[in-house]
Formats: sequence, structure tokens, C-alpha cells
Amino acid sequence: MAKSSKFYVVWKGKTPGIYNNWKSCKSQVDGFLGASYKSFPTMKEAERALRDGPQYKSTTGGARVSKKVFDYSTVVEKNSICVDAACAGNPGAMEYRGVITLSKVEIFHFGPMKLGTNNIGEFLAIVHALAMFKSKGNVDSSIYTDSRTAMSWVRKKKANTKLFEKHSNPELKVLISRAEVWLKQNTFKNRIIKWDTKNWGEIPADFGRK
Repeated sequence: MAKSSKFYVVWKGKTPGIYNNWKSCKSQVDGFLGASYKSFPTMKEAERALRDGPQYKSTTGGARVSKKVFDYSTVVEKNSICVDAACAGNPGAMEYRGVITLSKVEIFHFGPMKLGTNNIGEFLAIVHALAMFKSKGNVDSSIYTDSRTAMSWVRKKKANTKLFEKHSNPELKVLISRAEVWLKQNTFKNRIIKWDTKNWGEIPADFGRK
């Protein structure tokens, strides 16, 4: 059975109104201090909620997503980028990207390619960023990621994935091997920092596919 649609009411955001997908809603509330929003299962109820305001109480059990959006610009390092990966399935089509943390301007994007995982994508994204900084002589910029697993793999200079025990993807295997070799042959001073999703919201590099 196909997943039912949701309608997102934005009471406080860049442009208040009703949006029919999470990506559009997210673009209105992401980084907006004091944002208020909520999802509803029908357009009719969303219209009532928009009219009545945040105090509206759902009668159909729509999932509540309303929350205060934290202004992460006050706590993150100004000279930093953040990375994220997306995967359609586990494993599935995988891609990753890096953006400037405060402006969200994309500076690199790889994929999608078949049969990867989120952790592999995050690992490759971090190494991609490190290699990019190294080539430019940039030792000051930090990298944010929301994957503790990928951070651990970078520290150990080894992607501890079991993907290839069940699946064949020679192209991805080459990319991982190349990243591992780079980590073993290079040093870096750039900090790799865990993004605090619980308190700061989604990482700016998020692909917005919730």
C-alpha cells in the first residue's frame, strides 16, 4: 500500500502556509528561529489548523512535528563545512555531498551510485572534504558530520563495512580503498565534529528526504 501524503502547516517560518511535502516545509523553517509547524493527514484539516493557529488540536492523530528551530549559527564554527549522505534503501543508491555550514552553498556532490550505505557515503564525504582541504593548504576549516560510525572509520583509517560480503560493487570498492589509502598516507589538522542533531536540528547538508 502506498504511503499516504501529508500536508505541512507552517505557522511561523519564512513564508507561512500549507506545503504538501517535507522538503518544501523544511526549506521554510530550517534555520528560522522560533519556527512552528506541524503535519496533518488531510488538506481540510491543514486548512483548519492554519486558520486556528498552533493551538489547534488534531482530531485525526496527525504526527506532530512542531518545534522551535535552534539558530545553530550561534554555536557552529564559522569557517566550516558539513557533509551528509543519502541512500535509497540499505543498501541502495547512494550519494553524498558537502556544503558550507552557514550559507548551505554546495561545494561538492558525488553520486548517486548503486548499492551503497549511508555510513559509507558519510565516510567518503569526510575523506573527500579532507582531501579537498589538503589540496588547498587549508588546515583551519572544520568538518561537521552526523555519523559517529563514519568518524570512527576515519580515525581507524578503515571502512568497517560488510556490504561486499553480500553485494558486488567494484566501483564503490575502489573508492573506499582509495579513501583508506589517502588516510594512511596523509595527515591533517582539520577537526571532524559531530553535528548535534538533537539540539541543532538536521545538518545543513541534509538531502531533505524525510
